[in-house]
Amino acid sequence: MNGRSAPLGGSGPRFRVGAAAARPCTLVVCRGCCCGNPRKYPRIDHDWQLDRLHAAAADSGGRVAVRVSDCLGPCDQANVIVVQPSTAGRQAGGKATWIGFAMGDDCTEELIAWVTAGGPGVAAPPAALELQFVPPPREAKAARTRR
Repeated sequence: MNGRSAPLGGSGPRFRVGAAAARPCTLVVCRGCCCGNPRKYPRIDHDWQLDRLHAAAADSGGRVAVRVSDCLGPCDQANVIVVQPSTAGRQAGGKATWIGFAMGDDCTEELIAWVTAGGPGVAAPPAALELQFVPPPREAKAARTRR
């Protein structure tokens, strides 16, 4: 036996299989062509925002993670951040949530408050942040073609 599984009916150690066994709530921060671009949005401190999100993740005890991505697609709604639910959030029915126009201190702090409280499927988003929810590009495209 390799220690990773036990035969059916066996008494060996049991392990949960799958990478999502303890997945944290994850912020996927777009920093592609438009998002985070100081030429397009010169009055926004994009570096501060990313530093603040990383600091919140570091302070979360592993409950929040931050990933930086190249262009996520809806450039007309920059800055875009996708909030992926934690394992508990997915089990409770939470889905990835796309947030557009995610700029400024208030938006950043509301986002941090939501994800540290559990994020999609676990905690209700702040009302002001909910107004910034945008459909994922695939859903937005499907809605345009149905017209």
